[in-house]
Amino acid sequence: MKLTSPWTGILSFLIVLFTMPLGHAAMILMEKLLGHDLLYPAAFGLGVLGIVMLLIGIISRKETSATFLGLFGGLFVWTGWIEFGYVYFANRFGVQPLIENGQVVTKPEYLIMPSSYGFWAIVMLFYIFSTRSGCNFFNWIQRKIHYGQPVETLQPIIRNAAMTTFMELNVLLWTCYMILLFSYDNEFLGDRHPVTMLIAFGSLAWSIYLFIRLLKIKKLAYAIRYAIPTVIIFWTFVEILGRWDILTEIWVEPAHYWLEMTMMTVAFLVLLGVLLFKHRK
Repeated sequence: MKLTSPWTGILSFLIVLFTMPLGHAAMILMEKLLGHDLLYPAAFGLGVLGIVMLLIGIISRKETSATFLGLFGGLFVWTGWIEFGYVYFANRFGVQPLIENGQVVTKPEYLIMPSSYGFWAIVMLFYIFSTRSGCNFFNWIQRKIHYGQPVETLQPIIRNAAMTTFMELNVLLWTCYMILLFSYDNEFLGDRHPVTMLIAFGSLAWSIYLFIRLLKIKKLAYAIRYAIPTVIIFWTFVEILGRWDILTEIWVEPAHYWLEMTMMTVAFLVLLGVLLFKHRK
């Protein structure tokens, strides 16, 4: 018996949701367990693996397989090449963490990540002014700005489930990192600023709206792709709660909370197995 709505949406949401804390925990464990000589080659190799998965997904004729390959390929590239890339250069040039009340509140790599805002803006300009995408948010902006030509005349990029998922994940992660890091910066807002609070609860409200829509989706591949923005926007709220010390971020200390993280990993693998098994039946 195949999964039907709302279970397809619920399981898709949970699987993508689990990748957020598990990805954080894996990155921290790599930093702690691998020495300086092994960490960065391993991170580079992780990114290469992500690209290989993406390429396999691109040539795959099965939409669901391509979507999962794009998802995990994107996660590996983000972690291995982007996050650890910033870790490498922050450590190499001696960038110090931001410390408040004797505690590290922002790691060095995240202090320099906002410098990529120009590249982020270029990507946004391309998606808004040059192409049609499957993103409802971009489509809404294009309908509203009326920049001289009908939106319908914009040509979509050749659709590929793996590449679509890969780009969706990385652009959304990048966007939310930019929002969070600029919001936390006291030179701009600060983590207790009313605008930061608006971002937090606005993200919660938006993710609830997306989750309700996700529950109506029956097709697994589409549900996974729709779960990505739903989860990442919700995770923005979770990150701000952690910044406010309202939530204990157990994934930041996976060695200390090893039991909880092990249970989370098992739950993720079980849910993934159930979803794929039910989909194949």
